[in-house]
Amino acid sequence: MERLLDALVGIEIVDVEKTDGKALYSSTDVANLYLAKASPKSLFDMIIYQSKTIYPLWGNMADAVREGKNQYEKTFGHSSDELFEAVYRSEDEMQKFMGLMNSTWVIDGHDVVTAFDLSPFKTVVDLGGCTGALAREVSKAYPDSSVTVFDLPKVVEMAKKHYLEADDTISFQEGDFFSSEIPAADVYILARIIHDWKEEKCVQLLKRLHSLCQPGGGVLIVEALLFENKRGPVMAQIFSLNMLVQTEGKERTPSEYFRMLSAAGFKDTQVRRTGKSYDAILGVK
Repeated sequence: MERLLDALVGIEIVDVEKTDGKALYSSTDVANLYLAKASPKSLFDMIIYQSKTIYPLWGNMADAVREGKNQYEKTFGHSSDELFEAVYRSEDEMQKFMGLMNSTWVIDGHDVVTAFDLSPFKTVVDLGGCTGALAREVSKAYPDSSVTVFDLPKVVEMAKKHYLEADDTISFQEGDFFSSEIPAADVYILARIIHDWKEEKCVQLLKRLHSLCQPGGGVLIVEALLFENKRGPVMAQIFSLNMLVQTEGKERTPSEYFRMLSAAGFKDTQVRRTGKSYDAILGVK
């Protein structure tokens, strides 16, 4: 135990004081902020998902590279023919995934929703918005806009059961954004959605959204963007490897997203890098 604690001191998660020949260990401010489960900035759920789901999948990385496909069946014995049937293969697993997404936007949400000025868009629909964490950041930044989370019925049910907040100003609507009727909006948010799928399926979804948009409406894509020269960022490259073992998609460069948006009919496209894990691309009809 002492050696583990000393290693945690080395990476500044734990502090240590020597008193009367004894080492007294305590959490640092960073640990209290990001690791304590009760902290509003806690990454506890993210760490649980990474250790219980992502880490085992990475154990089959060599097979993923050779086969070019995700490793749900080999790792967990569950077919991934329908991707999110594998991701949500049990209620416990679904809750862990939702906890991961919630933690992500508690940290990076404000930066991505303010990368562009979204105040002209008075109705916002967050497609695949999960717990509503990112939608809440939109609502805080743009209080004059109405914000709706659109996600699968079982996800909406779980979000309402575990993640509703007393002062919520967002709403939830059930549906599948590939097959269900999508509510009208001035702007649609696709946050960590496009990277799940192959390009053909992404363009299919973007074309659906383009057909729903009025002139001046658009889509906000939030993803970890690769550099055009493919030399980084390292975090985005690691994320892309994770997409290999876990999904059908990958991380992409801005020009790859521009190409998909153009194929879907969006002409005015811009990118904003946030300096955090996730960046933003806005496509306007």
